[in-house]
Amino acid sequence: MRYMSDFVAPMTEAAPPPGRPTGLTRRGFAAGIAALAVTPARAATTAWDEVIARAGGFDQCHAIEIHQHGSAVLSHRFRGPPPGRAVPVKSVSKTIVAALTGAAIDRGELPGLSARLGDVAPGLIPPSADPGVADITIAHLVTMRAGLERTSGANYGAWVGSVNWVSDALSRPFVAEPGGRMLYSTGSFHVLGAVLSEVSGLSLLRLARDRLGTPLGIDIPAWTRDPQGRYLGGNEMALSLGAMVRFGELYRRGGSWDGVQVLGADWVARSFQPRTRSPFSGMSYGYGWFLGRAGGADFALARGYGGQVICVVPRLGLTVAITSDPTRPARSAGYFGDLTGLIETAIVPAARQSAG
Repeated sequence: MRYMSDFVAPMTEAAPPPGRPTGLTRRGFAAGIAALAVTPARAATTAWDEVIARAGGFDQCHAIEIHQHGSAVLSHRFRGPPPGRAVPVKSVSKTIVAALTGAAIDRGELPGLSARLGDVAPGLIPPSADPGVADITIAHLVTMRAGLERTSGANYGAWVGSVNWVSDALSRPFVAEPGGRMLYSTGSFHVLGAVLSEVSGLSLLRLARDRLGTPLGIDIPAWTRDPQGRYLGGNEMALSLGAMVRFGELYRRGGSWDGVQVLGADWVARSFQPRTRSPFSGMSYGYGWFLGRAGGADFALARGYGGQVICVVPRLGLTVAITSDPTRPARSAGYFGDLTGLIETAIVPAARQSAG
């Protein structure tokens, strides 16, 4: 049974209507919304009702949408902008840049994850950089194991206040061996975005729109650029709730959308394999995705400041998108922990119950 509650604004991107599990048109989606809007209220409380009740108790939570096997089972706005409006997804941007990395490898623009910075984009390396910077690989950047001092956390303000964000990130000292421990750093993804632009000859905005926006039928607005005009890799992108769902669905479907292989199936599979571990949440991390397990089902999670979340549970055919107040923190021991708890103890069990 599909379920929609308190849907106060039409969405521009969402789940396929019945009979089109692999894609949708805007007209088809509008028809699906109309059908859902007139569904009579049910007498019995369902597991999805419990999900709404719990999510509604988080005062930071703006909206949630859940699809199972390609159909919407829940969509609810609690507060904040209409779900059809693009909103800041913060570090979910890192997962998008990771997807664009896979697309560049699929096209042969990058020879592979073992490619060295000194080989594919030597012009990005400043003269002041440690000689070891040339040996940093694409794999090191996409898993945030470059070994360089972080630009996130307390260092973020000074980094974005610098005159050249790429040079600043690459001029920092090594504090760990490349390929060693995870050092959560937006600078790593900004450098990666700059590499993608170098090897493709296209801006990160154009790459995002051409290689994800167009095939998925979603809007990707322009976002923050650095002093050299490069779009920020790893932060400040904006997506609607429905666009977040479509991006998650792309990964759940093995990189395929509407009969088109948008991302390589091998890239998607490898993205969900643990490569390192977050020192903050303790979760494993693949290529742009945090990884966890709930009720015997593995899940992958894109996480942004404030509680912006895309979660994919392939075994249950499940994709979850959550938007939250982007101005308030969501720490692993706080609101983000609440959201992972919601996924693990409410959403996954509801999906199992729905599957029968």
